[in-house]
Amino acid sequence: MARRRLRLRAPRGRDEYLAAAVVAVACVTLVVQMARAAQDALARAWPVWALLAGAALAYGILRTVRGVRLRRSRYRALAVWRPTLAELDALDDRAFEQALRDLLIRDGWSASHVGRQGDQAADVIGRHPKRGRIVLQAKHTRTGAKVSSAVMYQVNGTAGPVHRADAAVVVTNGSFTRDARVWGDRHRVHWVDRNRLRTWAEDGIPLHDLLRLPARTGRRTAARRTAAQAHLQTGPVSAKRQADA
Repeated sequence: MARRRLRLRAPRGRDEYLAAAVVAVACVTLVVQMARAAQDALARAWPVWALLAGAALAYGILRTVRGVRLRRSRYRALAVWRPTLAELDALDDRAFEQALRDLLIRDGWSASHVGRQGDQAADVIGRHPKRGRIVLQAKHTRTGAKVSSAVMYQVNGTAGPVHRADAAVVVTNGSFTRDARVWGDRHRVHWVDRNRLRTWAEDGIPLHDLLRLPARTGRRTAARRTAAQAHLQTGPVSAKRQADA
C-alpha cells in the first residue's frame, strides 16, 4: 500500500487562521526565549571566554616569537656555513637542492626550494633586492657524469618565460660538456661545475660575485633613462623644425 504524502495547505476558515496564528506566536516566543537564554549563558560565562581568548592570543604570540628566534638562529648558522664537496657529494638529489637553497640564503638571497616533478627546470628560486630573481637547476651526480647541452636548452626555455628570472644557473657537483659550457656562455645560462661549486660552498664566495651577476636596474629608472635619451636625441631636431616653420 503506497504511503500518502503529507502536503501543507493554506488555512481555511476563521478557526484555522486563529490556530495558525497561535502556533506562530508560540514559535516566535520559543525562539526569543532560547535566544535570551543563550545570551544570558554567554553573559555569565564571559570570564571563561575572555580567558580562552587571552590564552589563544598568548599562544599565537609565543609561536610567532619562537618562529622568529628559530629563523634568526638558522640564519646565523648559515652565515658561517661552509659545506665541503665531500659533504655535498654524500647528499641525495633532494638534499642537494636544499643545500643550494641554503647557500643562496647564506649569500643574502631570499630563496625557496621548489624542485619536484614537473618543476619546469627550476629546483631553487631566489630573490635579491639588487640582483633580481634567480633560478637554479641542480644536477647532482655520484659518478662524475657530465651535464649536456640539453639541460642548458631546457633551462633557457623556461627561466625567463615561465619563472620570470633575471638569471638562470645550472649547478652540478660534476662537470659540463664543452658544448654545454660554450652554449651557456653564449646564451647567458650560467653554469657552476665542481670547481666553481667548491669556491661557492667551501670558500664562501657569494654566487652573484662568483658569476658576476649585474645589479638590476629598476624598470622605472630604465624607462626614465630611455625617455631622457630619446628627448636629448629628438630635442634639437624639433627645435630646428619649429624655427624653420
